[in-house]
Amino acid sequence: MKSVLFFTAALLLPAAVYGDKLPVDSFRISKNVSLDEVVIIAAKAVKGTPVAYSDLSKEELSKQNDGQGIPYLISQTPSVVMTSDAGTGIGYSGFRIRGTDANRINITVNGVPVNDSESHGVFWVNMPDFASSVENIQIQRGAGTSTNGPASFGATVAMQTENPPMKPYGEYALSTGSFGTVRHTVKGGTGLLHNHFVFNARYSDIRSDGFIDRASARMKSYFVSAAWYGEHTLIKAQTFGSSETTYQAWNGVPSEMLHPSDPDIKPNRTFNSCGMYVENGETKFYDNQTDNYRQEHYHLTGSQRLGDFWNMNLTLHYTPGNGYYEDYKANAKFSSYKLPDYSDPEGNEMKRTDLIRRKWLVNDFYGGIYTANYQSDKLQLTFGTAVNNYVGNHFGRVMWTKSANSLPAPDYEYYRNKGEKLDYNTYAKANWLFHPNLNGYVDLQYRGINYTINGSDDKAGDNLHIDKHWDFFNPKVGLNYRKNNHDAFVSFSVANREPNRDNFTEAAPNERPTHETLHDYEAGYHFRNSHFHIGANVYYMNYNNQLILSGKISEIGEALTTNIKDSYRMGIELTGSAAITQWLNWSGNLTLSRNKIKDFTEYVDDWDTGRQVSNYLGATTIAFSPDIIANSIFDVSYKGFSAGFHSQFAGRQYVDNTSSKDRSIDPYFVNSLRLGYVFKLTFMKEIAVDVTVNNLFNEEYETNAWVYSYMEGGIRKKDDGYFTQAGTNAMARVTFTF
Repeated sequence: MKSVLFFTAALLLPAAVYGDKLPVDSFRISKNVSLDEVVIIAAKAVKGTPVAYSDLSKEELSKQNDGQGIPYLISQTPSVVMTSDAGTGIGYSGFRIRGTDANRINITVNGVPVNDSESHGVFWVNMPDFASSVENIQIQRGAGTSTNGPASFGATVAMQTENPPMKPYGEYALSTGSFGTVRHTVKGGTGLLHNHFVFNARYSDIRSDGFIDRASARMKSYFVSAAWYGEHTLIKAQTFGSSETTYQAWNGVPSEMLHPSDPDIKPNRTFNSCGMYVENGETKFYDNQTDNYRQEHYHLTGSQRLGDFWNMNLTLHYTPGNGYYEDYKANAKFSSYKLPDYSDPEGNEMKRTDLIRRKWLVNDFYGGIYTANYQSDKLQLTFGTAVNNYVGNHFGRVMWTKSANSLPAPDYEYYRNKGEKLDYNTYAKANWLFHPNLNGYVDLQYRGINYTINGSDDKAGDNLHIDKHWDFFNPKVGLNYRKNNHDAFVSFSVANREPNRDNFTEAAPNERPTHETLHDYEAGYHFRNSHFHIGANVYYMNYNNQLILSGKISEIGEALTTNIKDSYRMGIELTGSAAITQWLNWSGNLTLSRNKIKDFTEYVDDWDTGRQVSNYLGATTIAFSPDIIANSIFDVSYKGFSAGFHSQFAGRQYVDNTSSKDRSIDPYFVNSLRLGYVFKLTFMKEIAVDVTVNNLFNEEYETNAWVYSYMEGGIRKKDDGYFTQAGTNAMARVTFTF
């Protein structure tokens, strides 16, 4: 199948974008390139780099930014599927690229890692309205180029914060719409002062009730930048951060509520079980079942141009964060919270009670990143090194119990542990134009990790002790051919990824997994002229020891993530665009893929025997990996009027790794329409108004889910939750620019 895909791509000639900019006959970045761009050049793919990537500009992001998170704004790029817990794109949201979730996607801001060091995840709820301060986003699919932070096991997302305008400006945007959603954004900048200084700032406030019951979000964020520009020097200080309070909507809607077996029961697509308890026979919901977190980012960057060929950059960064989520736990065991059993006034011993807990995380992430770049007419060199350290304090407190006087102390602490992770890497990249139409690329990275966890844990017990070290070598090589408007490339990359925190805390010592390895083969072709573009990229991503859920339960009773020896992803990504008229453009992309585990055995709990039964299933499809993803975008621009009609189709996604249709997410086809107009005025720069109607045809669909399967009475049963997305909804926005 792999060879068939490569042969098909060679015959098709349409090809996938490895980028939006055509290579030219020189790699040289002259002094015409801004120092702001030089700061993150090491983190991004540039002309002649043989990888598949897409770029989103500030203007493209701004068109659809009504307050949704980054996952929503990049969802039209190739191979991307997004999801939202609240069903609106606001609050907790995420995305997958080629079926790979954020735990395996390297995400950076100005080259600084954003992924949480322990979980590897990215919590976009902690970066509300960050798109309003972004200059561009580059999405590299596959192993990508060497960067800082966690391994790129499916994609890299490199974000650059906005370059401050050299002229004074002010901007206010108000968005309002369905589900009580309101966003206020205020921005302003001084322009260039005394030929050297520029100051820029933004403040945002976003509130939404969410599509799902009680899935409210209250989020505030800021961005402040101060820069000093010299002839060959840039010194920039930036800080951005946020605070959020969101009502939990993490459980999803049970499938029985989406498709009731009883025809007399009406489906309920907005049900939220978080915070639910029963008191005196009445179902109630806890008011403060919330997630609360505050996070700041501080970046200090110095960039120095050393003539037309050399530049170097040093970034120091610090990210503190702290917060908790609060739960009402009905009928909880005293022993699970290290509380003694309790006797009521009648002397009856009680082993369970209702209680309220808070699980805290207080962490610090800091480090330094250095890069040096050399670019001449035929040679492009980048050297980089980074040292980053993370310290995370995890602890849990019981705030209240229904059983009076059962707490040994107020805010009783029942576990505490500290995770520390030192992550360091160094890499060298070389791109050599050894023929007028052909360049070779070599990228060599060494990455080392020291990771420890010590203390007590709510799952792993009182004697949690982890001390691990990894040394990874991640080479990448490729060739890029270009002539006139044609471009083609081939590449091979190796990536290694260490297990995350849960892989250790939810397994017994003898069950803890080893690291994963990816071998990524890519080839692409791309043609572009002034009227249209066609492209294709074929890939084969072969995994060794990929970590997946098999249904197996660990010795401490948690779902066990285990290494699977052989699995792969392979596919073709087709892209195209055309200028149909001077005022009408079309662009689109299509991903066709196969995502397989070669030999899979599932484990199912048998409630009658208290044991697990195993089922050998052979080759199965990797969970959450649709075999088809397609996007179509029509854009109209005529004088001050603009319009966009966007469509996305995603094929069936299996919720577990068994390829069972009974445990899957149905295919969906969703459309949206945006209409806008810009008024040019004499007393201000402009007033822009637009209206977006999402899910135009009221598609009932889900984008994420979980499932727990078990046997009872010889019958297979399940508990599950599906994350439903909003039906037809609208947002209106007005932006005043001075």
